[in-house]
Amino acid sequence: MMSSVSRRVLYTGVTTNLEGRVWEHQNKTDPKSFTARFNCVMLVYYKYFDDITEAIEEEKRLKGYNRAYKDALVTAMNPTWEDLSDKIEY
Repeated sequence: MMSSVSRRVLYTGVTTNLEGRVWEHQNKTDPKSFTARFNCVMLVYYKYFDDITEAIEEEKRLKGYNRAYKDALVTAMNPTWEDLSDKIEY
């Protein structure tokens, strides 16, 4: 999940290349994208899957939850909501 610096906006997505995709969001390579428009430049939550199908299922599941659930999920992994882009572990 990517967050705006203000934490007002969250973006949930899936990728096979987390570091590369985060870089694209942070550098706003697509200026018309959701993350660029809402300045979602902080990686605040991620989960690794061996199977892309499972990752897509998780993305859909997360998108169905309300904001309070997503906030709790981020806080459980990342209590200070810091940018984790330079701390990615598999």
